[in-house]
Amino acid sequence: MGNRLVTWLVLICAILLLSACGTASQEKVLKKVNGKWSETNGYELNAKMEIKSGGEPRTYDVTVWHTKPDFYRVEVVESGKDVSQMIVRNADGVFVVTPTLNKMYKFQSDWPKKNSQAYLIGALAEDLAEDKNLVMKEEDKAYIFEAATRNSYKNSMPHQVITVDKKTMLPTSVVIMNDVKEEQIRITFNNIKLGVQHAAKEYAVEQFTESDDSKGEQATPTNKDGKDAKDEKDAKGENGEKEAVGAEVEYEEFQTHYPVVNFENTKMTDEKAIREGGMDRVILTFEGDKAFTVMQQPVMKETSMLPVTSPGDPVDLGFTIGAITDTSISWEKDGVAFFVASSKLTREEMVEVAASMTISSMK
Repeated sequence: MGNRLVTWLVLICAILLLSACGTASQEKVLKKVNGKWSETNGYELNAKMEIKSGGEPRTYDVTVWHTKPDFYRVEVVESGKDVSQMIVRNADGVFVVTPTLNKMYKFQSDWPKKNSQAYLIGALAEDLAEDKNLVMKEEDKAYIFEAATRNSYKNSMPHQVITVDKKTMLPTSVVIMNDVKEEQIRITFNNIKLGVQHAAKEYAVEQFTESDDSKGEQATPTNKDGKDAKDEKDAKGENGEKEAVGAEVEYEEFQTHYPVVNFENTKMTDEKAIREGGMDRVILTFEGDKAFTVMQQPVMKETSMLPVTSPGDPVDLGFTIGAITDTSISWEKDGVAFFVASSKLTREEMVEVAASMTISSMK
């Protein structure tokens, strides 16, 4: 009887030992992840980002370069459209470049420390390290982490699920969810190359401003009928209703957008349409506990690209890259330039307003 009991105890201990050996501890996995994602001298990656919030789903192709310590180049291209944006960080500062509109904004910012994105794997590693309530699940070929978000939309989308391949110890996907854990954004990593470094000159923004000049004469903008916009202006004369010199309206159809975010004790009290210099501008005023003002007008396409200094930090809104300060946020989307100003909203709440803007009626 005694020998049989000893045999059973040995078997149970062996089973427990094998089971423990087969399951990696969360601490060990996190250490490997942080070491691999954060300590690399540089990387390149390609990802697909699907935005499922705010109307029709949209898909974007994302390309990231990072060279330690502080050089970044992030290019975001909307699938099926000739619309792209870049965030570039180099020795001169942080730049947001929109080649299709000939626009470039310069920031004195410590991005991406304040407004990082889930396609930056160093930021993902920090998310995992900072979350005291992190939960890890182990599957056959992957580790699944449930973590809190720390980005610009952390209030409206507080949850994320990060999937890590067991073999490579690299992320394969990130799913960002709202407060009821409905999927809002999905990022799928197609290719990640660690240890890739680019020379400083490859992060220079000048290379993005030479597209017109390198062709010889500067390209002359045309109107929707294909006519020379300059000739059309000359034909109309000095008093014709044309836009300011050096810019043109990129989109002729302008529809008013309204925020559908619902702040308690806050409502729209005024809508004013102004036409100035041939340009339509709409101003919406919201009063109450979370008072703010929304201004919108058609996007102006510049005929030459020169950097414009912008206050605050670049902020990735998912659907576009904007600029944010403690009292304002601005961005461009679908041919409309938006500006929200408020002394009552936090940065996160201003991002919520931006994400909720849609073509609708306020009833």
